Amino acid sequence: MELIPIIIYGIALLFIFCYSLIQIQLVIKYKRYKKQQKLRLAEHSTVNFEPKVTVQLPLFNEKYVTERLIDCVAALDYPKNKLEIQVLDDSTDETIEITKAKVEEIQKLGIDIIYLHRTDRSGYKAGALAEGTKIAKGDFIAIFDADFLPEKDFIHRMVQPFQDEKVGMVQSRWEHINERYSMLTKLQAFGLDAHFTVEQGGRNAGHHFINFNGTAGIWRKSAIADAGGWQSDTLTEDLDLSYRAQLKGWKFIFLEEVGAPAELPAVMNALKTQQFRWNKGAAECVRKNLGKVLRSKNIDFGTKMNAIFHLMNSAVFICIIILALLSIPMLNIKNNFEEYKTLFLAASVFLITLPILALFYWTSMSRNYASKTKAIFHFVFLFLMFLAVSMGLSLHNAMAVLEGYMGKKSAFIRTPKFNLSNDKSKKWRTNVYLRRKINPITILEVLFAAYFFGGILLGFHYEDYGLMPFHAMLFLGFGYVSFYSISHSFKTE
Repeated sequence: MELIPIIIYGIALLFIFCYSLIQIQLVIKYKRYKKQQKLRLAEHSTVNFEPKVTVQLPLFNEKYVTERLIDCVAALDYPKNKLEIQVLDDSTDETIEITKAKVEEIQKLGIDIIYLHRTDRSGYKAGALAEGTKIAKGDFIAIFDADFLPEKDFIHRMVQPFQDEKVGMVQSRWEHINERYSMLTKLQAFGLDAHFTVEQGGRNAGHHFINFNGTAGIWRKSAIADAGGWQSDTLTEDLDLSYRAQLKGWKFIFLEEVGAPAELPAVMNALKTQQFRWNKGAAECVRKNLGKVLRSKNIDFGTKMNAIFHLMNSAVFICIIILALLSIPMLNIKNNFEEYKTLFLAASVFLITLPILALFYWTSMSRNYASKTKAIFHFVFLFLMFLAVSMGLSLHNAMAVLEGYMGKKSAFIRTPKFNLSNDKSKKWRTNVYLRRKINPITILEVLFAAYFFGGILLGFHYEDYGLMPFHAMLFLGFGYVSFYSISHSFKTE
């Protein structure tokens, strides 16, 4: 009977190992991307390309940030006769009046901005974007979520690659308005920065599929139509449309040199809402698009392999939960069944996964430091905390992934916005959009923290310390996530 958990444990280890190999080849290709980036900038630096652009601002109950967003977009440095702004508002609260008043104010400045309000919210964000696209004047569509604050030259810089008529979408790099607000925001920035450098840049350099990230990017309108338009049958309509467009042969470009500042969730339950949507949506896209990619005769083997781990990267959370739950039985088996001693020794080769992931995140983080000594000090702490909290979120995220794979449908739940910056005096607890209930999964997270503390004690009992760092990080991660899930549910400061 002990062979069954060993086999399951081994499969989960193998998947994470293969995932890490994909990540290291992205590091290599990212280095190549940095060289290509310089050539691309030189190629377009002397060309003044200014097509008609429609900016879409999808909103749903965003009273804290809607005025900030509209003011910022209205200040974009782009010819007024070639810029249209669509405010796509599905709100049901006072955001409607606030947004209408702001749009009327901007209209008086001679800016082409219109307010479109839906009352049924069918298709959620995808439905709003689809409705706006039908009447968009521009040949290109720029999209910004409510918490983004694009720089004035954003559109001018982002439209230049569209001089190549095969380019269907250009994605910018996300930056962070409130990265230093708390440890939670620092850890999010740490993870997102790796995606918006090594992952997107590496895939792009390797001519593999990348994805539009839902915001801070520009689409060629004809590419949207050719791919079948915005569809709402997944929670990640952006990833879905990205794959459908690239399957049609459209080229995507990632411009790391163009940043788009945005607000990170400062509350654990807001982050969980966002993570649930992203991970479940990615799993839904596996069901919808992975088979098409694998069956395509126009896609090379390398791109197919990258697409597998791109679409299935959220499956890592299922593997983490499997490894975590089985780690204590593995500890017992290792210390009570001598016949498996060689097998456990051979499995130690999978420890190479950790330095590979460290190199992946180091490649992203180190670019921002002049002093490598200071960078290493900060990196070690952030990397270990990031791993621990990612493990702590694994139960919540694994549940989302399983729902996606099983085809269980759920509503598109927006991530609450707070209008925060790095100013820690700004408060968030009075935000009316926060969900105050304690989710049953949070109770399980508390129990998981206790379970892995037991794993630490068991390691001392057997005088076997090999899994103790893993159990310590799991204890820290589940303790951190459950503690803030509960404490962030209370309203008082």
